[in-house]
Amino acid sequence: MKVLELIDAMGERLGTTSTSEIADVLGVTVTTLNNWKNLNKKLNPKQVASALVKSQKAAIEKAQIETIKPLVELYRIDKCKSSREAKWEVFDGGKEATLYVQGLKGTLVKSHGIYIFYDSRGEALYVGKARDQSLWREMNMAFNRNREVQTIKLVPHPMRNQAFQPGYEKLRQPKDTQLELYDLAYYFSAYRVTDGMIDDLESLMVRAFANNLLNVRMETFAHTKI
Repeated sequence: MKVLELIDAMGERLGTTSTSEIADVLGVTVTTLNNWKNLNKKLNPKQVASALVKSQKAAIEKAQIETIKPLVELYRIDKCKSSREAKWEVFDGGKEATLYVQGLKGTLVKSHGIYIFYDSRGEALYVGKARDQSLWREMNMAFNRNREVQTIKLVPHPMRNQAFQPGYEKLRQPKDTQLELYDLAYYFSAYRVTDGMIDDLESLMVRAFANNLLNVRMETFAHTKI
């Protein structure tokens, strides 16, 4: 097989004519590939085998680099009402926000992967995945979702406009109060993850920290029978 035949076939298969993309897949430098093209010699079996091995190695290295990419870590939540006042959002990324915050929201809107909510001490509270929808949408949905998993005793205080009465005049008893994730979460982290790894990575994190998280569902690994 001649080099140009291999390069043309690779380009057709990959749907590209880019020398750099083809060189990437073959695991060789652009300079090497250009030298091959200029010489247009026949590749012997050893050269073909070498190219295949380099290609496999390049694919593995690329997968390792692309699988998990941190977007933001331990970012302080500054919850605000959504545009229609229907729910809480983890922060306001609107036109009045700084370029940094707008950029963060834009990145979350465009990305899929894994997110983590933390309490005020930085302890993980909840792990979630965003595979079919964006990280931004999934995070805010989880932020507002009802869960009967966190109940503590709190004293209910009046919200309407009325005069304050000290405890010795009107004692208010602590009562069981269910808190939502938006009451508990102070920070979040978000990671862009290759689609094929999102489910398994979420499963690993939930199962590894099963007694620390508010997650109710115990996720399973793909291709694993129970």
